Amino acid sequence: MIKNFTKAQRQKKIKEYLSRDPFSSDKRLAKLFNCSPQTIRLDRMELGIPEMRKRIMQVAKNNSSADKVKALKKEEIIGELIDVELGKNGIATLKTTKNMAFNRTGIVRSHYIFSLADSLAISIIDAEVALTGSARLRYKKPVYAGQNLVAKARVARQKGNKYLVSVHIKSEREEVFNAKLIIISMKNEEKKEGNLNENSR
Repeated sequence: MIKNFTKAQRQKKIKEYLSRDPFSSDKRLAKLFNCSPQTIRLDRMELGIPEMRKRIMQVAKNNSSADKVKALKKEEIIGELIDVELGKNGIATLKTTKNMAFNRTGIVRSHYIFSLADSLAISIIDAEVALTGSARLRYKKPVYAGQNLVAKARVARQKGNKYLVSVHIKSEREEVFNAKLIIISMKNEEKKEGNLNENSR
């Protein structure tokens, strides 16, 4: 927690902080700078800094990360792809909604969280065709409708056409989910051969 800043000092620090981490919410900043979310919003307005969702969209637009992905089409990607380095790592975000959650508890259904992780893991594979072979998942904390999720994935190891991809998903910098997925890359010829075999049954 940062304390005892003047308004000018606080605004300078907020600007510096958001340049390093554009995914921080007003609530997170308020906790960090020991003030109210309303104060943070006013500071942002004076500094000309948009709200978190618009910042994320701007980063995604500037990076055009979805254009780099080989294994998925844009409409198949779950969430907002922020950054991708094929064969290495990537970042995606997801704004959860009421439609994703159970009506009684407001807790987001687990398959939405897994879909974000799985989509990102496949997106970072440098191959035209990639499929999830197996996954080891851990849901650490419940996610409630309205929370913003930030997923980070990296290729931890590669052996032949198999990739071990590690994925961590956080909300407000607190980890809510992690996974290790085995992603298998396939050649187009293998995909076509598989389809022919299925059709001949």
